[in-house]
Amino acid sequence: MQVVAVDIGGTHARFAIAEVEGGHVVSLGEVCTQKTAEHASLQTAWQAFEAQAAGPLPRAAALSVASPITGDVIRLTNNPWVIRPSLIPERLNAETYTIINDFGAVGHAVAQLPDADFVHLCGPDVPLPTKGITTVCGPGTGLGVAQVLKADGGYHVLSTEGGHMDYAPLDGIEDTILRRLRKTFTRVSAERVVAGPGIVAIYETLAEMEGRPVPSRDDKTIWQEALEGTDSIALAALDRFCLALGAVAGDLALAHGAKGVVIAGGLGLRIKDRLLRSGFDQRFVAKGRFQSMMAAMPVKLITHPQPGLFGAAAAFAQEHSR
Repeated sequence: MQVVAVDIGGTHARFAIAEVEGGHVVSLGEVCTQKTAEHASLQTAWQAFEAQAAGPLPRAAALSVASPITGDVIRLTNNPWVIRPSLIPERLNAETYTIINDFGAVGHAVAQLPDADFVHLCGPDVPLPTKGITTVCGPGTGLGVAQVLKADGGYHVLSTEGGHMDYAPLDGIEDTILRRLRKTFTRVSAERVVAGPGIVAIYETLAEMEGRPVPSRDDKTIWQEALEGTDSIALAALDRFCLALGAVAGDLALAHGAKGVVIAGGLGLRIKDRLLRSGFDQRFVAKGRFQSMMAAMPVKLITHPQPGLFGAAAAFAQEHSR
């Protein structure tokens, strides 16, 4: 059957027609990206997508939403839209629907995508485990975390708030970053460092340590300068970010009892080349008595361009195949 897959974030809502069968995604059609600020609600954005489609939309919806999925009123963190699941059949003309947290959707994508949609980062260059837990974590606006448990020929996805665990510095520079953040936040979580906006605190700390002026720059500017290599402090901040991501990913894998790890999120593909030569791998395995266990764990980066859309469709396929 066909289903309208939607991936709703703070800035953009992405739509595509997916074909699903037997609990799996068969295909994902052309993606239509809309700015959420240009639409009053999900319903009007849905109608705009329908106007672009060649014919009537399927009467099934798979929604990935950047918000916890609780209660009958879902308010997105960085988006004024309000979604009421009980009104989806009426507002979207969808007889069946699935609604899932955005990183839960990424977990479904990890469970169903073929090996070709992953690139090896560190550990043994083998496929992800077919039994046990795979940890999925990804830096974007925040730090998303999920678990994929494979067992008995199937899988389960567990969405978590692991990005809000305490940040643990591992050297003097990171101690200084933590002290800087504590001036603003009573409790410093991992995503205050290992997420897109975290590059600001890292950059400002390194500039201050160098005795340089600390200019006021937003995270987008620092990321651009780092990736283009036009600012040496921004580049050093990117390296430090990759180290911190390796440490946090390793901590999560330990906590989950994982047998594999996937890095996802909006920044994953952008920093792929830097991750491969940044020291990410050394930080990932540096877990004391468990170093040999960590070194035996495959760590991958998801490369599919639309894991949220694919994962939303996969979650729908799994739920409605029962």
